[in-house]
Amino acid sequence: MKLAEVLGTHETPMWSWCKQLGVDHAVVGLPPERNGMKPWDYINLLHMKQRFENFGFQVEVIEARPPANKIKLGQPGRDEEIATVQELLRNMGKLGIRVWCYDFMAEFNWFRTSTSTRTRGGAIVTSYDHSLMKAAPFTENAPISEDQLWTNLEYYLKAIVPVAEEAGVKLALHPDDPPISPIRGVSRILTSASALDRAVNLVPSEMSGITLCQGTLATAGEDIPATIRHFAQRDKLFFVHFRDVRGNAEKFEETFHDDGKTDMLEAMRTYASVGYDGPSRPDHVPTLTGENNDNPGYESLGRLFAIGYIKGLMEAAYR
Repeated sequence: MKLAEVLGTHETPMWSWCKQLGVDHAVVGLPPERNGMKPWDYINLLHMKQRFENFGFQVEVIEARPPANKIKLGQPGRDEEIATVQELLRNMGKLGIRVWCYDFMAEFNWFRTSTSTRTRGGAIVTSYDHSLMKAAPFTENAPISEDQLWTNLEYYLKAIVPVAEEAGVKLALHPDDPPISPIRGVSRILTSASALDRAVNLVPSEMSGITLCQGTLATAGEDIPATIRHFAQRDKLFFVHFRDVRGNAEKFEETFHDDGKTDMLEAMRTYASVGYDGPSRPDHVPTLTGENNDNPGYESLGRLFAIGYIKGLMEAAYR
């Protein structure tokens, strides 16, 4: 397993902290538009990759997406959005960035009803309570059915999978978070391991697989070691979000990596037993005392704790 951290696009203190902790692999975003260059332009991506490499990081994954809501909704303009994704994939291939983490959550991405839930020692985590969403207004484009989303996902994959094959870029599909449907009139279709199976089978390809987000799939009630084995045996395990939760899809909260419901050592042993050597990063960490929680789930101290904890699990499991 290649332990990585999500590090944005430009140098921050987290870059130095990660190197000091022995992290050599980076999960990156898309650089901002500048000098007329779009975030997915070759030169813009090249400059970003060089920044990381000159600092001592290997860029493993781009985990950011060009605009894609028209793709997901099947609206006019989706072909133009698809063309942008195709350009991104081609340029990633030219630059040797081999994994793209993408999603198919329409209207909004991962969602919580609270970003200020207290956990161990007063640390702050995000949480979700589906009962609080019953009275929430529909989004502008709702209602959106599951059938619509499956049809639009197949259309999308038929357009981008051949490009990914040519570019040598793995498509790592992230499950829907929370894994429950609908939310605000918007259906969610990637809410289980079987749904992820169905998705990658729409357009079969060795370059089409998944991001195994442990927290999302644990929330969905999946057995994490069994899920790891299933997708590894199919050669569909491209990227890992190593995190944990407490609760179920109807009501859950994030946890410290050592304080959730999953046996994290057994999960790590499973990655080792199947020979997983791809990138993995911590995700959705608590905000600790002294931090301002401006970026819930992604403040610094919880990430440093997670890196140390994961390194210990890796040494125990892989050795």
